[in-house]
Amino acid sequence: MRILLRIAGYTLRYKRALALSYLSVFGVTVCAMAIPRFLGTAIDEVFTDDGGDKFMQLVWIAGAILVANLLRGICAYGQTYFSESISQQVAYTMRNAFYDHLQRLSFAYHDGEQTGNLMSKATSDVEGVRRFVQAGMVRGAYMFLLLVGISIMLVALDWKLAMLSLIFVPPLLWRGGIVMGQLRRSWRSVQDELGLMTTVLQENLAGQRVVKAFAADDYEQSKFSGRAGNVAYHSYEATKLEASNSAMMTMFYIAATGLILWAGGREVVGGNLTVGELAQFVFYLGLLAIPVRMAAWIVNSFARAISAGERLFAVLDAQSAVQEKPGAEPLSQVQGHVVFDGVSFGYDAASPVLNNVTLEAKPKQIIALLGAPGSGKSSIVHLIPRFYDVSKGSVTIDGVDTRDTTLASLRTNVGIVQQDVFLFTSTIRENIAYGAVNATEEQIVAAAKVAQFHDQIMEMPDGYDTWVGERGLTLSGGQRQRLAIARTLVLNPPILILDDSTSSVDTETEHRIHQAMKEVVKGRTTFVIAHRLSTLKDANLILVMDKGEIVQRGSHERLVSRPGPYQSIYELQFRPQESVETNGNQPTPQTAGWSLAAPSPAGGAE
Repeated sequence: MRILLRIAGYTLRYKRALALSYLSVFGVTVCAMAIPRFLGTAIDEVFTDDGGDKFMQLVWIAGAILVANLLRGICAYGQTYFSESISQQVAYTMRNAFYDHLQRLSFAYHDGEQTGNLMSKATSDVEGVRRFVQAGMVRGAYMFLLLVGISIMLVALDWKLAMLSLIFVPPLLWRGGIVMGQLRRSWRSVQDELGLMTTVLQENLAGQRVVKAFAADDYEQSKFSGRAGNVAYHSYEATKLEASNSAMMTMFYIAATGLILWAGGREVVGGNLTVGELAQFVFYLGLLAIPVRMAAWIVNSFARAISAGERLFAVLDAQSAVQEKPGAEPLSQVQGHVVFDGVSFGYDAASPVLNNVTLEAKPKQIIALLGAPGSGKSSIVHLIPRFYDVSKGSVTIDGVDTRDTTLASLRTNVGIVQQDVFLFTSTIRENIAYGAVNATEEQIVAAAKVAQFHDQIMEMPDGYDTWVGERGLTLSGGQRQRLAIARTLVLNPPILILDDSTSSVDTETEHRIHQAMKEVVKGRTTFVIAHRLSTLKDANLILVMDKGEIVQRGSHERLVSRPGPYQSIYELQFRPQESVETNGNQPTPQTAGWSLAAPSPAGGAE
């Protein structure tokens, strides 16, 4: 019931349309109930000899029936129009609230959720709520008013017959309550399985290159078929319950009609009831068939709304692990002085990732992070823009705790160029200006030039209006990385986070990216997840990570001269690279590589 009340709260935002829909429902009910009354009166007029002008009386009654039907049609149109209007507005509001809330949830929430399941909630579950508003709240009110109105009319005609005709209502209501509980569980299973099926579909479409590369078409087909089969099975079970409930209600209605004809006929013969009054009873029972037959559909809409609402409100009620403090101040005029003070962090309480990390990055310094996968490099850089919150300690920028600033201002001042570049299905211009939608054409072009991408853009048929395919697949790996660099540069962030990895591109593209990076890091405090020797040589500070701790720190010259993890990594991984560069088999860092030499103190952000 709590779920239904929350859904009803959304409809109350549209009070005028809701009032008009219920007014239309009342009009339809009154007009529908007036017609059997007129018909019964007409029958009595035919069978009663009162000496009046029967023809004119029947004409008046026929006219009244036509008017009642006309008004009923107008009110029915209003009922349909306003109920559909409200349901669509509620769906629009809930879908936008759902989407907006997802944007505000932290990485920690999205780490534990499946994209396909969230898509299913935003589409199928919202549609289930919409149908409830239209069918359950509005049409259900019509069914209720009709049932109450008919009951009153039947009691007014003959209370004994009324009791006989309504004797089946309590067992029907009892049966409806049981079926609604069963349907709620069935529809919850349908929605859950639909979410899992959507997840399989989404992953399959996103990973088509992997599927084709490993000839896994049959395996993927079997996975999807299994999930689709589960959706079909639970949908069949729900439909079977609904059909059995509908059949039972129809059977009860026919039994009640037969009972009334038998008992009412005896009353007519005994002179206690007129033929017209018995006809009214039968006509009202005919009207009663509408709510009886639609009761199963209404119950189904209630059950589906409860299951859909549970899933939707589970997301809408979710609290982000990263909360913005009330009264948080914007972070402005950032110099880029970043300090980690005794920071510990874990994605959950049982799995610590960082342990008592302390480091200082002064403005315009380059900090290189080195370590095996899982050592905590990415976790450190993700804490700077507060993608996650520290478990212990603090992260400050220019002496201000990042938890005391607004998230928008913090993330505007921290630019990220990731190894795994994600682009949106839009133009190159819109992708570059994604984080700064008000950027001028000059700013976009300037950023592209610094990223060494402008010339290639101008060679494309539509230039900056060239359409980027889904996830940027119409661009090469190097082009995607340079576009990501330009996208970051438009923000002109004083703090920069880079994943220094170009292993997926060719030598020429790598050279272009390194040339771009030389310009990118000037005048910015830069954190680099290092994979290249030139990065390590030119960094002001190298942090060697192992199992969530900083095990070594210092410059390249200092660390390579001392036995330890860095020297071992250098001998194993970077000395061969240095030998190749020295032999001239690829451009050296000094002439063509990514030279991250620290700028002079006078240098400013570009």
